[in-house]
Amino acid sequence: MRRPVQIAALGLLCLTLLGCGQLPGKPGPEPEVPRPDAVLSFTPLYRQSCAGCHGDDGVKGAATPIGLPEYQALVDDATLRNVIANGVPGTSMPGFSRAAGGTLTDRQIDALVRGVRSTWSKGNVFSGVHPPPYADATPGDPVAGAKVYDDSCARCHGKVGGPAGRDGSVLNTSFLALVSPQMLRTTVIIGRPDFDKPGWRSINPNRTLSDEEVRDVVAFQLSKRSPTPGQPYPLQPNYAPHSGGNP
Repeated sequence: MRRPVQIAALGLLCLTLLGCGQLPGKPGPEPEVPRPDAVLSFTPLYRQSCAGCHGDDGVKGAATPIGLPEYQALVDDATLRNVIANGVPGTSMPGFSRAAGGTLTDRQIDALVRGVRSTWSKGNVFSGVHPPPYADATPGDPVAGAKVYDDSCARCHGKVGGPAGRDGSVLNTSFLALVSPQMLRTTVIIGRPDFDKPGWRSINPNRTLSDEEVRDVVAFQLSKRSPTPGQPYPLQPNYAPHSGGNP
């Protein structure tokens, strides 16, 4: 009886030793929490760095709707990468590259560009029309742009000097202080289809805006910027401005 027991015990020991590599809870060869710079999957990179402003699906965020196929058709890879890596100075869009003070490596930025493209690009969605170029360095005419605004924008955003329209003011100085000229231009071109707001093709009920009109209406908006955005503040009830002396 003793020998069979010894054999059984030896067999159990061998099985235990062979199975140790698969025991529940045993750490694998890689760290349980990967190094931040080792993450190259698009989904976690986008969620950590982009979704807070651009929306979980690239739309319905406060920032440019990069998940729209129209945006993807308008912008090229080099521009997309530059914006992610270096940000947009003077706006809330930071640079995510380490060279710009961010935390992402070049490989991670490349992974974001590839992921954005593969997830949301649908090829040529402008179907036979030629959109205005993404960027345009030619100065626009704000005077001509005022008429474009009145004809194409005021019915939703409000007349110049009047109350804001149903879709909010795009001439408000606080709003204009937070957006770049390029964001204004991009929005005029592609609109915000995620919020049922039309772009250059249908913003005017009678015709498509020309490249010149897009340029001019952006110049008009920029002419409304203020060195003291948001001021003057409206006086509160029962408040008299302090004129000096003791309170």
